[in-house]
Amino acid sequence: MKLLRYGPEGQEKPGILDGEGRIRDLSGHVSDIAGEALTPEALAELAELDVNGLPLVEGSPRLGACVGQVRKFVAIGLNYADHAAESGMAVPAEPVVFNKWTSCIVGPNDDVVLPPGSVKSDWEVELGVVIGKTARQVSEAEALDHVAGYCVVNDVSEREWQLERGNTWDKGKGFDTFGPIGPWLVTRDEVADVQNLTMWLDVDGKRYQNGSTKTMIFTVAELVAYCSRLMTLLPGDVITTGTPPGVGMGQKPPVFLKGGEVIRLGIEGLGEQSQTVRR
Repeated sequence: MKLLRYGPEGQEKPGILDGEGRIRDLSGHVSDIAGEALTPEALAELAELDVNGLPLVEGSPRLGACVGQVRKFVAIGLNYADHAAESGMAVPAEPVVFNKWTSCIVGPNDDVVLPPGSVKSDWEVELGVVIGKTARQVSEAEALDHVAGYCVVNDVSEREWQLERGNTWDKGKGFDTFGPIGPWLVTRDEVADVQNLTMWLDVDGKRYQNGSTKTMIFTVAELVAYCSRLMTLLPGDVITTGTPPGVGMGQKPPVFLKGGEVIRLGIEGLGEQSQTVRR
């Protein structure tokens, strides 16, 4: 299933894509694509629905973040060896874990607004993992059983705040609009091999990132298991799993967002995003 949320900001309704790529309304069955609606039992009930019998949503409404009411937005840094190299940092022996504040979450095609005084804002296409079952101290072998599905994330980052303002990564990662998520949550059963998905990102039509989840240092299963040792993961929590090379910081010379650019990004089978950058 491809689950989504559509409508004006703060008034999003739950939806699902039908076989022709049209949005069908799920309001009669769930109140939101969030929390307990993402448990295995709830997803099994949705899977039994006759999608073509659901109300058709006309037009092309705004898409909100594909997960609502996110309680934790956990991020992983330096999870691709070639990205660590372009960042001038060592390949980590254990996952680098930080937070993106949930207030940064926006829809996949909403504007990215640079914070006042930003001089080093950057892009990062990433695979997002949406938790569907409470995970606490789970093993790697059972970790994926706790995953509801996957989505595209743009881990927008202000590098000066991230790396030069006290060395606390969270500072540069959680500005408002720095967490576009979506367009859809693709349930785990529809992703044959999460460790073999191509991913890409363009800025103003120029391809900067072109990678694959197969080059992750720590797999999705390893990351879910590891994070479950640090915190209790709850249904609807999101883990964004790191980026392949090609970020602005790694260009020679570096390229950072000034405002006015259009960012397009996507992951195989999970859809595409497009954001206009503004100040």
